[in-house]
Amino acid sequence: MRILGIDPGVATTGVGIVEKVGNKLKSVYHGAILTPADMILPGRLELLASQLNAIIREYRPDQAAVEELFFNKNVKTALVVGQARGAILLTIHSRGLPIFDYTPMQVKVGVSGYGGADKRQVQLMVKQLLNLDTLPKPDDVADALAIAICHSHSIRLKSLA
Repeated sequence: MRILGIDPGVATTGVGIVEKVGNKLKSVYHGAILTPADMILPGRLELLASQLNAIIREYRPDQAAVEELFFNKNVKTALVVGQARGAILLTIHSRGLPIFDYTPMQVKVGVSGYGGADKRQVQLMVKQLLNLDTLPKPDDVADALAIAICHSHSIRLKSLA
């Protein structure tokens, strides 16, 4: 099973695709979708959706996991990221993929076993769990892979229930 993990953002959206075969996980793809700051928001959202669509078309994930937004002190930033998340959800839905949402706390627990894990701890666990040579960069990419890993563990736990 291939799982698409997404860490939503307007400037940088982290994308990771993890393949689960039995109990083994491997990274099939990971990278960032970047949009130029000087582009108007609708153009940035269109670019984000277009690039995400191309990634889905090429790597053919079976399911998608997207990080939920957490309350941000900067309301304007939260609203813009919410719009990016909306474009992401619409793109994934239009490709017919089931979508699962995870909070940052659920992702930390799902990857490291500890809800208070910091970014570095999550990055190190992602590197270890996927047998990567280096830490995934930027942070958004590591977060996207962590979201996909979290979902893979969630699927396993649900199958045991």
